[in-house]
Amino acid sequence: MKRAKTLLAAFALTTGLAAVAQQPARFDVVITEIMADPSPVVGLPNAEYIEIKNTSSFALPLNGWRLSDKTSTVILLTPLVLQPDSLVILCSTGNALPLSAYGRTIGIASFPSLDNDGDTLILRSPQNKIIHAVGYAADWYRDETKAAGGWSLEIIDPQNPCTGMENWKASTHARGGTPGSPNSVNGSHADSRPPQLKNASVEDSVTVNLVFDEPLDSTSAAITANYRLPGHTIVAATPVPPLFQSVRLRLTEALQPGAVLEVTTSNVSDCAGNSIGSYNRARVGRPQPVSPADVVINEILFHPRPGSPDYVELYNRSNKVIDVSTLSLANRNSSGAVAALKKISVSPFYLFPGDYLALTENKAALALQYFVRNEDAVLQLASLPSYPNDKGTVVLQGDNGTQIDEVVYAKEWHFALISDDAGVALERIDPDAASQSAGNWHSAASTAGYGTPGYVNSQYRQAETVKATVSISPAIFSPDNDGRDDIAQISYQVAERGYVANVFLFDAAGRMVKHLVKNDLLATSGTWTWDGLGENSNRLPIGTYIVFTEIFTLEGRKKSFRNTIVLARPLN
Repeated sequence: MKRAKTLLAAFALTTGLAAVAQQPARFDVVITEIMADPSPVVGLPNAEYIEIKNTSSFALPLNGWRLSDKTSTVILLTPLVLQPDSLVILCSTGNALPLSAYGRTIGIASFPSLDNDGDTLILRSPQNKIIHAVGYAADWYRDETKAAGGWSLEIIDPQNPCTGMENWKASTHARGGTPGSPNSVNGSHADSRPPQLKNASVEDSVTVNLVFDEPLDSTSAAITANYRLPGHTIVAATPVPPLFQSVRLRLTEALQPGAVLEVTTSNVSDCAGNSIGSYNRARVGRPQPVSPADVVINEILFHPRPGSPDYVELYNRSNKVIDVSTLSLANRNSSGAVAALKKISVSPFYLFPGDYLALTENKAALALQYFVRNEDAVLQLASLPSYPNDKGTVVLQGDNGTQIDEVVYAKEWHFALISDDAGVALERIDPDAASQSAGNWHSAASTAGYGTPGYVNSQYRQAETVKATVSISPAIFSPDNDGRDDIAQISYQVAERGYVANVFLFDAAGRMVKHLVKNDLLATSGTWTWDGLGENSNRLPIGTYIVFTEIFTLEGRKKSFRNTIVLARPLN
């Protein structure tokens, strides 16, 4: 009887009948090659394509399978049966003929347009089950020249498809790719590394999203007992398709604004069966709207060495959780207008109180030039605004156009005895002192490698504690000359004499509207007044204004204050 079953199975395999009864499981078919940018042509036709491979032990008819990217889905209408260990090329109907010279090819009407810089490709069975998904990116090529076009991305080990970038690289074949043939980068790439929890974000007050560094086993990832958040009950854990690299946790109690908690995972495995290890914790909290000076520009490398990228470091000096996906870096053009806006992140990424974050175009190249203490404190952007080597402007702006911080730097801010400032970062000395003060910036120390991206500056020094207060009365004033609350009074008190003060007024968008007090020598107490007019005695619109007061001594002791006041007028 056993021999009869074996013969029947062999007959079914050769005829393709086995595929009728056998439903494909995850990774039975794997995307093995992606030609997203065929131009400039290296040797293959100028055609986008995807190659897939049957990694199972049985034949699979491909009719009814679905191929998707981020924006569209197409259904394969073909009689082709994909045998075990065999390949097929998927492309547009117009490119099927030239690509068929390299192997079996299926032309697809409305074939998805593959994004050069990155896309998510999803292969589903006729039962609409996700069999394989790949979220590729330009840095997967590991070669800037090949990423510019003409070369395909190839998987290294199709039998271990769980890992992402680690298992892919640019083709090494002379014609730029190997459609329909074994990949030029074929090799063993067994996945023995446990998954890591990278970060957590809040979708709403009772939903937390966890992001891992590789696809997970969806069964273990869906067990609520595998997660812990102090003070909260987790009622549901949902792995998020198609990549299954994130898990959505549902809570019974709302997260409170301002609270920073730590979520812990255990017994969660990747799709190769490796259980999570020590990298199983992440901070989480409800982000709050960012205000001017909550986050400051803390370090600037504007004149890199050859082969090294620029970087800008941010520091969260507030007590808020800040989502940097609401922020953009920029510069100013020759007309002085904010230009070259670059969004810092397209997905939520939290900067917690006291955290540093370095922004660069190339994390790998940056790590070769400087000590990177924490790679999670460095974010790679597709590009940074242009920051010239002699002088320029770094602008940090919110989504609503609010200016959060700005630094107009110059190479003269470097230590005077440095003969060559290439590769030397400018570091902010005191995060609480004024951004636009040359005295608050210094060249990074040689002992720190001339740069400290993502951690405390080598030149960091907070001013001595200053005992002083600044208050404003009334909180709402109306400068309409009616004899009631026409003038705002800004009162100060300091514990000793010898302080000098500057007072600046900013509107709600972060624009300076008046330099009210300039280098005023203080008594132990006193008052300044504001009549509601701007720098040129212009009438300012109603709204909320920020009063920024900076006091200091010639010995370097300093302190700053931020107060708000509302300028109002009668409706009539």
